[in-house]
Amino acid sequence: KGTEMQSPHGIPIDLLDRLLIIRLMPYSLDEIFQIVAIRCAIENIEIEEDALAHLATIGTKTSLRFVVQLISPAYVLAQTLGKLKISKDEVDEINSLFYDGKTSAKLLQEQ
Repeated sequence: KGTEMQSPHGIPIDLLDRLLIIRLMPYSLDEIFQIVAIRCAIENIEIEEDALAHLATIGTKTSLRFVVQLISPAYVLAQTLGKLKISKDEVDEINSLFYDGKTSAKLLQEQ
């Protein structure tokens, strides 16, 4: 019974009828900017405006998770250099040291 029925994604149709489908859209540049600014404020990390804008730009190319994970190492680097705020230079240096998931997977496939 029901073996000839084909359903999307291999999910039975009666279960699929009960599910709520929510469309997710990628974050915009402004949204990423605001999220990173809030995250820095929560962690008591001071960051320059241009560094924040640069992180938001990186976030549109990679992911929000990757950008948020760059904040702490950038702050440690800034402290090591004797600075009180994260600047664009620290963001660039930290971004060159780490790969996001997509870039890392692409590099592994090429090897």
